Amino acid sequence: MIKPICKDVFFLGQKSEPATEADAQTGIDLMDTLTANREHCVGMAANMIGVKKRIIVANAGFVNLLMYNPVIVSKKNPYETEEGCLSLAGVRKTTRYEEIEVEYLDRNFKKQKNKFTGWTAQIIQHEVDHCEGIII
Repeated sequence: MIKPICKDVFFLGQKSEPATEADAQTGIDLMDTLTANREHCVGMAANMIGVKKRIIVANAGFVNLLMYNPVIVSKKNPYETEEGCLSLAGVRKTTRYEEIEVEYLDRNFKKQKNKFTGWTAQIIQHEVDHCEGIII
């Protein structure tokens, strides 16, 4: 189900709680909402649709990657960039990393550990920040 985008900075600034299998529908809603906003958005976190759970979705080329409880376990090669956010107006400067390694549960709640680089890594970092209550 496509959900409205939350723009409440106080809510977005709170840390998200761990997701469980009972939160699977939120992951589906997040995927639907990202697809509906694909012209303006390449990733989303559950708090952007009003759910304070550690769930993100990131565009990885031809597919949207759904992650439950993502944790960045390593990062390499910092760089400065500017990012926008569907929940906020304008763009802001931030530091990202060219390569990251992420542990997460996939759409079937199976543990995964993968490396990501470039644009996909940047999207994932932005969405994990949302889970931590960090707003660019």
